[in-house]
Amino acid sequence: MQNRRHLVTSLFIALVLAGCAGEQAVKPEPTATEAPSAQTAPGADKTGTTGLSLSERERQRRAELLAQRRIYFAFDSSTIDDEARAIIEAHAANLVANRQISLTLDGNCDERGSREYNLALGERRAQAVEKMMKVLGVSGNRIKTVSYGEEKPVCQEHNESCWRQNRRAEIVYK
Repeated sequence: MQNRRHLVTSLFIALVLAGCAGEQAVKPEPTATEAPSAQTAPGADKTGTTGLSLSERERQRRAELLAQRRIYFAFDSSTIDDEARAIIEAHAANLVANRQISLTLDGNCDERGSREYNLALGERRAQAVEKMMKVLGVSGNRIKTVSYGEEKPVCQEHNESCWRQNRRAEIVYK
């Protein structure tokens, strides 16, 4: 029942975002220092609002989500959390509204575990994002999944902070 509620909520959000999509395709640029943390918009008060109208805030939030192209995972997991779900929903809505765009989902792991295990885990992570995008209406022929295992770390140190950054799936627009 809980999964069904999440599915219905996800589909509703995707439909709302798709209805708000403009005519131009949005291909967000990667940010140099994406990290798994939330930030308040510059100039925002303690509630996170900046005096913008609801639709302006929705567009701003959508743009912020589209700028995030990394989906982070817990240790030894391919489960999508609520923060990642919002990012995936925004990208799926963008793909639904702009059918000429396709992407690759790159699955990655931290250095712990064997090479074979990490390649399989990276694949499961990329496929988890792909599955959610398909549920949200994105055609499977527009999504390619690749696993790099531990081969493409964004951080080279050997500590939890770096390992957390390396446990990810990256959304790469073509």
